[in-house]
Amino acid sequence: MQKNQINILVTLDENYIPYLNVMLKSLLDSNRDCCFDVYLLHSAISDKAVESTKNILGSDSVLHMVKATDIGLDDAPTTARYPQEIYYRIFAAKYLPDTIDKILYLDPDLIVNGSLKELYNTNLDNYYFAAASHTGPVLRKFNEIRLDMDEDAPYINSGVMLMNLKRLREEQNYNDVFEFIDKRKMLLMLPDQDIISALYGSKILALDSFKYNMTERLFRLHAPFEKDLDLDWVRNNSIIIHYCGKNKPWKDNYLGQLDVFYNDTLKKME
Repeated sequence: MQKNQINILVTLDENYIPYLNVMLKSLLDSNRDCCFDVYLLHSAISDKAVESTKNILGSDSVLHMVKATDIGLDDAPTTARYPQEIYYRIFAAKYLPDTIDKILYLDPDLIVNGSLKELYNTNLDNYYFAAASHTGPVLRKFNEIRLDMDEDAPYINSGVMLMNLKRLREEQNYNDVFEFIDKRKMLLMLPDQDIISALYGSKILALDSFKYNMTERLFRLHAPFEKDLDLDWVRNNSIIIHYCGKNKPWKDNYLGQLDVFYNDTLKKME
């Protein structure tokens, strides 16, 4: 039986390769009827550094190393937590092969807990991206003012994004990105998703955050008030579990319950 083919994009530096490997293991285990073309957009990762990644992907899936050069981000704000690589997903249409019309971007700090076929087959004809939002009305208004966003535009989490590369190639103006960074660099808090939300909000299709971007904070805020929202509910309903922010399951000081999904995948790799 022929497997379904899915394009995956990741952007990271060498420090995140061990966590990328865990994510990919969960991806493969949860999607055995699929094969993956994984595009790693980077600036300085050696082939030797990703040997373990290629071993995890096996023979059915392929890792494509794509080097981002002359991207023009020397003045973009970065920190140890937010290196320059976080911006690369904004320019994915520029660097990925023209033969790819769409791709699913995934952060390395997540676990894939179910089939991605429904998400990957989402109709994006009228949109650049499909992504989930975690912001309530108060924070949403704050971001609207801070970033001069359209009133109806969502502020998204950029860790999971289905991308319409075909339409981005046709319509995206990279100068808009550089001008936005130059004008608002002192106000950028989560730089890449600030830019994507502000510039392309009207072209973003909203995804169900409980299904495609479940986080510890989302779980913690809702579980006490919704009787059926427990770990079993997450296991049966959340396709992607995202460990965004500083609370990472590979750290000794992790707070919460969702690290069980990360640890289950890690045990399979031992």
